[in-house]
Amino acid sequence: MTRRLERVNSLIREEISDLLRREIKDPRLGGFVAVTTVETAPDLKHAIVYVSHIGDPSQRKEILNALSAASGFLHHELTKRLNMRRAPDLTFQWDDSIERGERLLRLMDEVAADNDRP
Repeated sequence: MTRRLERVNSLIREEISDLLRREIKDPRLGGFVAVTTVETAPDLKHAIVYVSHIGDPSQRKEILNALSAASGFLHHELTKRLNMRRAPDLTFQWDDSIERGERLLRLMDEVAADNDRP
């Protein structure tokens, strides 16, 4: 990945996070939605935005639907904020790395507790 693409990914992630926090008032998003990673195609036409949410796993589909519905607004705002001729089209996907990390920590705690027992 080129340095330019890394900068674009980082800027898109920061701006989408800011827009979700300040501008999007969709009740389906219900609380804290984290943008974990952005992967932009080398031609800058498409970007996959990975999101995560701490809470009820049954809300995943609802959150992704809300983000897909807001993708036009987010695309328009990114074009203005990033001073790009054309912002990439956004696709949202669920990132379960937080859940995997939490599960791994729980397993490590269980192993440590088993080792402490006589």
